[in-house]
Amino acid sequence: MKKINKITLILFLSNFISYAQNNVVKNFIPKGYVLYDTIYGDLNKDKLEDCILIIKGTNKENFELNGSDSLVDRNRRGIIILFKNEKGYQKAIENVDCFYSENEDGGIYFAPELSFYVKRGNLIIHYGHGRYGWWKYTFRYQESEFKLIGYDSSNNYGPIINSETSINFLTKKKLYRENTNHDAEGGDEVFKDTGSKIEIAKLLNLSEIKNFEDLEMYKY
Repeated sequence: MKKINKITLILFLSNFISYAQNNVVKNFIPKGYVLYDTIYGDLNKDKLEDCILIIKGTNKENFELNGSDSLVDRNRRGIIILFKNEKGYQKAIENVDCFYSENEDGGIYFAPELSFYVKRGNLIIHYGHGRYGWWKYTFRYQESEFKLIGYDSSNNYGPIINSETSINFLTKKKLYRENTNHDAEGGDEVFKDTGSKIEIAKLLNLSEIKNFEDLEMYKY
């Protein structure tokens, strides 16, 4: 009985803490937006769990009929990053509508799926496009901003990788890998690597990106 009580108490406290955290972070959500997702991770290397809020607009004018005559919500999504400190949370940056809606029209295929995670203190913004591959942006907190320091992509045809691109904006270097095995079935690709230097005047700030779909990584 005591063991069951302890487990119940732990679950209760965990749920209470989660509920309290959600209530606190909701105070940072601007009017006209709702909380879409929450991700936690240490983004400024102080060993405290920072909070990433993905928010979504609620404008009724952005509801429209899709190709199947179903009403869908085309409101865009945005991001708010909160740093954890001894007193709670403090807003680091905000960009309220830089991501398209989760109901974006993908044409003959579904729209790329957007996800977020923290890796080695960096924020990763990842777009997965099923059999066609994926691409991701890596941001690091420095100089009181989240700077775009890396871009990676994979151009696929089902299980076969046609090409890969990796850009390091800190070293100003780009690596392009092209599969030269035209009979590849997946896992047996033979890549030709081509390295080059890129020109960039300054690192791009996350807070200044109007929309991610207009980022032209091919120009580097």
